[in-house]
Amino acid sequence: MLQISLFVLKYKLFCTFGNMKEKVTNYVILVDENDNPLGTMEKIEAHEKAKLHRAFSVFIYNSNKELMLQQRALSKYHTPGLWTNTCCSHQHLDETNIEAGKRRLQEEMGFTTELQETISFIYKAPFDNGLTEYEYDYILVGEYDDDPNPNPEEVNAWKWMKLEDIEVDIRENPEKYTEWFKIIFEKHKSEMIKSST
Repeated sequence: MLQISLFVLKYKLFCTFGNMKEKVTNYVILVDENDNPLGTMEKIEAHEKAKLHRAFSVFIYNSNKELMLQQRALSKYHTPGLWTNTCCSHQHLDETNIEAGKRRLQEEMGFTTELQETISFIYKAPFDNGLTEYEYDYILVGEYDDDPNPNPEEVNAWKWMKLEDIEVDIRENPEKYTEWFKIIFEKHKSEMIKSST
């Protein structure tokens, strides 16, 4: 009887702390236009209220100067099935941008590599479902020549593409790509080309 009670207690503690951990990490860091932190907010609430928050976007190139793209999982709560950069997400309070980028690269694409912080900028992109991405976004760049091992809960497909081919495809098929990727590509194409060389 005592063993059963201890098992139930351990199970309850596991569930409680598991849920707490999920809640603690399922937030974004609210910032001003100079990236000064203002507090935190639950991720979906921040997207519902279009609150400016800190984020990062990872761009991985191979030795052929091709960019690794991912197609977002069909179960994503926004922009499912659209093509975008290698991975992107939000920093935790105790992380540097590089640490956050490596963590999310492993979680989404199943590998990690050295990353370099390049540029940062603010963008705002409303979605059809009423949510809005309003981010202070850091661009992180790295190199990798092997195949990824993507998480199917995050990624539906992946491919390598040359920047000039991406440019043509975005122009001809803009509906296939996420808004933030199109914004980054259009406004910061020269920095991306420099990063890939």
